[in-house]
Amino acid sequence: MDYPAYRKLSNNKSFYKILSESEFEEIQLVGSSLIKTKTQAQKFPEIIRIKEMLSLVGPFLKSSVKEYELYASKL
Repeated sequence: MDYPAYRKLSNNKSFYKILSESEFEEIQLVGSSLIKTKTQAQKFPEIIRIKEMLSLVGPFLKSSVKEYELYASKL
């Protein structure tokens, strides 16, 4: 797997930049606000979440650096 990898939720409310098997950044759209968080996966649910994002399981879709940076530039 090449990093960073980019994913989003199917509702276009969260965008992810996956930095490694254990680390990702998330930009969430909450109303008209944007919130950016960075997660270092140490617990099992966080580790599984990253694997699901990479595997495009459930609500996760492929995204792009361009789409992620569009929201990151508004922070």
